[in-house]
Amino acid sequence: MLGGVLKKVLLILLVVVVFQNWGKIERAFNPSQVVSEQIRANAQVTLYTTDWCGYCKQTQRFLDQKGIPYKTVDIEKDAEGRKAYEALGGGGIPFVDVNGTLIRDYNPDAIMAALK
Repeated sequence: MLGGVLKKVLLILLVVVVFQNWGKIERAFNPSQVVSEQIRANAQVTLYTTDWCGYCKQTQRFLDQKGIPYKTVDIEKDAEGRKAYEALGGGGIPFVDVNGTLIRDYNPDAIMAALK
C-alpha cells in the first residue's frame, strides 16, 4: 500500500518537474530552436512593402511565423522610407534588408541564411 502511494507521489513530482523545465528539455532535443532564439535576438530586419503587394504579405507572414522581429516601411506612404529604399537600390518589392544583406522578392531561404 505504502509503495503504491510513494510511486504515485514520485510520478506527480516527475510530471511537475518536467512541466516546469519543458523549455530546457525541448532545447536539449531540438538545438535548432536555440539558434532561432539567437536569430530573433540579433535580427535587424526592414521590409520595404506596399499595401497591394501579395509577396510582401507572404514575407510578413513568414517573418511572423518564425517570430523574427522586423520593421515595415510602406514605400508609397512613407517619403523617408521611399528615399531609404531607393538609396539601397530598390528595384521591386518585397525588398528586405536583413542585417545588411539585401534580398529582393519573396525568398525565405535567403532571409534565414542572412540571419545566421
